[in-house]
Amino acid sequence: MFEDADLIHRYTRADALEDGTLVDVTETAKGVGFRIPVALTRTAWSDCVAWTEEDNERVVYQDESGRLWDLLWMAINAARRNTEASRLEFKVLRVPRDSRTGQPVSVTLVLDIGPGDQGEAVITIGFAEDF
Repeated sequence: MFEDADLIHRYTRADALEDGTLVDVTETAKGVGFRIPVALTRTAWSDCVAWTEEDNERVVYQDESGRLWDLLWMAINAARRNTEASRLEFKVLRVPRDSRTGQPVSVTLVLDIGPGDQGEAVITIGFAEDF
């Protein structure tokens, strides 16, 4: 239907990884048990993983690697429980960066298995509104 149409714009997964819209977490995800590339949306990274020394002083001690591992652990367990879906929701408890109490709060994330730039299977994790 559109074979002869002019391409106006193209934005690939590689573009999103390069400009930071997606954060590649594949190496850590392999350690958790994922077998295909995994990326987080920038909003999921900022909300659920990002943690600074200032956050440690202000809220409670944590680190990004531990927060990332926890998120990926919850994601792979959700995927193992629901092997038929290409998109599923799962919950993660995380301490918000603006917390005054240091108490964890539950958030719902989406794990989406879809095609990469070459049609290969890839996983993207983010908030529902990120997709």
